[in-house]
Amino acid sequence: MIGRRSVLAGGMAALAAPVFGQTRPKPRPARTDGAGAVADLIAVARLGGDVGYVVADMATGKILAGEGADTPMQPASVTKAVTALFAAERLGLETRFVTRLLARGNIQSGTVHGDLILAGGGDPGFDTDRLGDMAAALAKAGVRRVSGRFLIWDGALPLIDRIDADQPDHVGYNPTISGVMLNFNRAQFVWGNQGGKSVLGMNAEGKRFNPPVHAISVVPDRREAPLFQYEASTPREKWSVAAPALNKAGSRWLPVRAPAAYIGDVFVTLCAAHGIQLPAAKGIATLPGDVQILVQDRSEPLRDMMRGMLRYSTNLTAESIGLACTNTASLQASAAQMSDWARAKFGTSARFVDHSGLGAASRCSPMDMVRIVQRAQGLGAQGLAALLRERRLDATGREDKNGALRVLAKSGTLNFTSNLAGYVSGSSGRSLAFAIFAGDAARRAALPMDQREDPQGGAAWTKRARTMQRHMIAAWANSYT
Repeated sequence: MIGRRSVLAGGMAALAAPVFGQTRPKPRPARTDGAGAVADLIAVARLGGDVGYVVADMATGKILAGEGADTPMQPASVTKAVTALFAAERLGLETRFVTRLLARGNIQSGTVHGDLILAGGGDPGFDTDRLGDMAAALAKAGVRRVSGRFLIWDGALPLIDRIDADQPDHVGYNPTISGVMLNFNRAQFVWGNQGGKSVLGMNAEGKRFNPPVHAISVVPDRREAPLFQYEASTPREKWSVAAPALNKAGSRWLPVRAPAAYIGDVFVTLCAAHGIQLPAAKGIATLPGDVQILVQDRSEPLRDMMRGMLRYSTNLTAESIGLACTNTASLQASAAQMSDWARAKFGTSARFVDHSGLGAASRCSPMDMVRIVQRAQGLGAQGLAALLRERRLDATGREDKNGALRVLAKSGTLNFTSNLAGYVSGSSGRSLAFAIFAGDAARRAALPMDQREDPQGGAAWTKRARTMQRHMIAAWANSYT
């Protein structure tokens, strides 16, 4: 735009001297739609691939600007906004997930004369602290031992080995899905050095309790790469780690592939701290009917769970609540139901392969997402804006907690994919709906498996994309609000 204006200014100077019979040409009206500024922002970002966007007036539904609006792209975690709306309608915002301790047999003199059953309710937010509180409640009820078995029932949701097969084995955001889940089905691998030797361990760390994990082991290996290797085995899961990477003390979460064994192992340890002796846990396929409830834990309401999911983009939460809506055996089948629901509810052509957006085969256009964002506001208490995190921008697009621009949006990030969709309003009170999708699908697909957690150039690419998005939002707000 600067270069164009300079050229125009030079042309006008040549016509400055008055000429008989000729009037000075009228200047071209200034653009008010922000399109030129947005095109410049996209060029400056140097993202490659595709950038598509749509911005619309919330009050009238009128499309104000767009480019590549109908291009199907990878929606990434913006998918979670659709999942939240889907779950709000199918389950209700006050729904809670219940984890129970059940006794199958009589309780006399502190002994359960029969089996003790830990029955999961498909609660993705269940953690070590809440499990520890259940152990304390069991002790308070007077239980000290079990004459029969300690059983784990995980049938509230289907057992799905991982969300997306195209991710490295060791990334914590791609865990197993199950009817019982602990710490988002992750265990914390910790390492340090004592007396010149590496010391490795696995914990189920919470804020109040930090029990060791015996059902999962990690051993060092002299190799340089890969960083982690996973070996499924019975009765313990096994990992090996490249020893040269353990030069300093640290920790990281690793995904759990046998959730029932994991939660059973941790619960035995927590109960032992209260003087309760339990045998090793065993899985059970069918929940018996002749049981009594000893202890139960209720999750936070679905409304609060979804706010956390949208803020922290927890994949396991999205997949769990999506599966709870559909009663299907696979993510693909469950996501297909959500796709059909979105088409009937919002008139979209989006197709999802999961509920979190982790799978690269999902497709959604910016126009589809704006339709959802616009029409979701008509859902009242179950609308999307009430669940989204608020950010403030100043008139230039910089983050500023006191900024005049109020943005409620969900982001979505994969390798060389960065999306944002939601609402922006300015001091005038006028509200806009927008969706910005940016992705270099070819660059992403070309990444070898060992580079998919943190690819070279990925962080810088994402930073440029997010800067572009903020400045685009500011340009629209300055033009239309």
